[in-house]
Amino acid sequence: MSYKVAMSSPDLSELERQAVAEVLQTPRLSMGPRLEAFEGAIAARVGLRHAIAVNSGTAGLHLCVRAAEIGEGDAVLTSPFSFVASSNALLYERAIPIFVDVDPVTGNLDPAQVAEAAADLAEGGRRAERWLPRRGAGNSTSLRGLLTVDVFGQPADHDPLMATARQHGLIVIEDSCEALGASYKGRPAGTLGDIAVFAFYPNKQITSGEGGMVVTDRDQMASMVRSLRNQGRAPGDTWLDHTFLGYNYRMDELNAALGHVQMTRLDELMAKRDAVAGWYAEQLASIPGVEPPVVVPNTTRMSWFVYVVRFAPGVDRDAVIRRLDTEGIPSRPYFKPIHLQPYVQQRFGTRAGDFPVAEDLGGRGLALPFSGVMRQDEVGLVCDTLRKVIG
Repeated sequence: MSYKVAMSSPDLSELERQAVAEVLQTPRLSMGPRLEAFEGAIAARVGLRHAIAVNSGTAGLHLCVRAAEIGEGDAVLTSPFSFVASSNALLYERAIPIFVDVDPVTGNLDPAQVAEAAADLAEGGRRAERWLPRRGAGNSTSLRGLLTVDVFGQPADHDPLMATARQHGLIVIEDSCEALGASYKGRPAGTLGDIAVFAFYPNKQITSGEGGMVVTDRDQMASMVRSLRNQGRAPGDTWLDHTFLGYNYRMDELNAALGHVQMTRLDELMAKRDAVAGWYAEQLASIPGVEPPVVVPNTTRMSWFVYVVRFAPGVDRDAVIRRLDTEGIPSRPYFKPIHLQPYVQQRFGTRAGDFPVAEDLGGRGLALPFSGVMRQDEVGLVCDTLRKVIG
């Protein structure tokens, strides 16, 4: 059907169109100067030595897992309240995601439960069993890593998470695919773990069409990511030499040119999203049963990715979705927890009730139309329609 507002939309200018067109006037369409410029812009923004562009955030997460030497049977603490890519990257390498429930305000990992899970898994035996999946983990309790997720553009509470990781010798992968530009206690998202990933799908803060960026200060991990994205060619390898089993995870020059120009506009793009989020907060305050998202004090810079409200108990979220759709307003449930995805249930025996906070947030959450190009009157239309269908 034809909707009255767009669910999301990239914010593109003539600068981006011109940059892409200029690439087409050259013979260099891959692994060229635009890629290097984009990587340099990201590295400079977050203050890390290495930024390695890849063709998606999912590819970046996979390469982080490989670079961390996480493999078959290794256990990794992570969140069930996330897009599936965060856990899929572990499953690609036959690692075992050990889900831990989340904070009810932010939807990010609960540091207290992560600390408890890490201690129990280190102890082994019956204490470890309460965290292991019902099947599919074998006898392994080899805890190797922690994969955090910065949900909806708000960084996880990384100080206590990192303290737990250091206590137990865990490598920390930060999934910042939704949080470019955000900061935690003044520190940029993507710099809070050992290695991190940003993503640039068209609904993100900036877009390269498709694409992702791995960032780290660890030289060896960066070298491995660069090799693996390019079919496993190590430094010194010739065109047809491949030291490692790698992948074609390269970003081309067209995507990089688009992303580089978008990076020059990042503060502008974030400010536009701030404005839209502010309009929503003002309008939603007068709608009973609707809880706007909360920015917690540790988040010194929110980077709005999506705008997800939660309904009070008793409000039929799915009925609201149907009524909004009838009125020409798109919306999306956000997220269905990973442990309730059919392929995860089949493999690990997870089921409803395992992670009640994640399930509660997933059952009450609704993403409203959101982008930096939304107008104030469009936000008003969405909120007026929401008020109507709830009432």
